[in-house]
Amino acid sequence: MNRTLSIAILSALSAGVLASASATAQDKGASIKGEKERCYGISMAGKNDCAAGPGTTCAGTSKVDYQGNAWKYVAKGTCATMKTPKGMGSLKEMKS
Repeated sequence: MNRTLSIAILSALSAGVLASASATAQDKGASIKGEKERCYGISMAGKNDCAAGPGTTCAGTSKVDYQGNAWKYVAKGTCATMKTPKGMGSLKEMKS
């Protein structure tokens, strides 16, 4: 196998892996049936659906677990019952 072909194959594989990871990170509540709401302070680092504070672009950009200004979609009515090591989920942005 020549070098050009090897590079092309590796590039194609890398693109497929990145696309798959991006789709997973950006579920944006698509897997939730029924109504949904934004819940702040419950997402793990890099797993938020959007809004992660200044200097971030959106989904998958939270820097730490349970970041107070990053939200994730949840089924409507469940946010305030979600317990994390930093407290309960919130319908409003929290100070980190």
